[in-house]
Amino acid sequence: MQQTQALANDTRILKQMSQTKKELPDISHEIKAHIEETVERVGMENIEMPIMLKLGGEQFLLPATINAFVSLDKAEAKGIHMSRLYLTLKKKLQKPVDFALVQEILSDFKDNQKGLSENSFVKISFTLPMNRPALKSEQTGWRQYPVYIQAEQKKDKVQLMIGGEIMYSSTCPCSAALSRQLVQEKFLSDFADKKDLSVEAVSEWLKLESSIIATPHAQRSVAKFQVQLKEWVDFKELIDLIEDSLGTPVQAAVKREDEQEFARLNATNLMFCEDAGRRVKVALKSHEKIEEFAVHLSHKESLHPHDAVSMVTSSEAWQARL
Repeated sequence: MQQTQALANDTRILKQMSQTKKELPDISHEIKAHIEETVERVGMENIEMPIMLKLGGEQFLLPATINAFVSLDKAEAKGIHMSRLYLTLKKKLQKPVDFALVQEILSDFKDNQKGLSENSFVKISFTLPMNRPALKSEQTGWRQYPVYIQAEQKKDKVQLMIGGEIMYSSTCPCSAALSRQLVQEKFLSDFADKKDLSVEAVSEWLKLESSIIATPHAQRSVAKFQVQLKEWVDFKELIDLIEDSLGTPVQAAVKREDEQEFARLNATNLMFCEDAGRRVKVALKSHEKIEEFAVHLSHKESLHPHDAVSMVTSSEAWQARL
């Protein structure tokens, strides 16, 4: 009987202990900083978390990595409430990402620090899948664009930016001119003794591999862009704007008619990196929802081991972003 009573008492004690919240040490808030100074940004980088995004009427669940920061403005505080940044993201990112949601995240980052922070920052990086049509055929193929959403709140002012990378083809105008000259010289040499020259003969000559003795060099190129928005812009809209301005985006699924059309576009769309920069600059300046922008365009040359690069911005203040 006594053993039964003792067992019941032990069980009751264990139950009470399990229901009592254990007090854990919190060094970052129980101890003051040895050096009392503010910190401009403190938080976490490369947080792994999925996000929801609406694109062209469809909703995608995408893996992402997130950088989350706040300022530490209370100089004597040892540190911030780091875990609250993660928990805020986990809660808020159950809804599709847009301008309003990003503003909510930034406000919660700051408010959840209970007076420690006046500023907040977030950057959400992910790869955006887009199903793109072929140039001529009825084929479609998937392209993946590295993109990000970046926002910062200083006091009550929010700055929203999106950015990413777009690949395109660039054919050198100088190389094209030099190639045309060699083909012209070959033509004059092959027909030097021909007094009567028919259209059919020229047509047959043009089909010979030995006749087109030079072709211009083209390279896969990359435009890295960052834009500050007045209001939210769909990623597809912005990517289409830049690709259309360049004229020769890289392709996914292609049949022979698509490859031929791509060759034609490159031949009629010759560009130095300066030309590419000007085209993108004009396109972005024309968009009413874009406040500022900076673009870095790199032509990965096949002639040289180095790259040809141009950079364009909306203002002198944004040159530092390149």
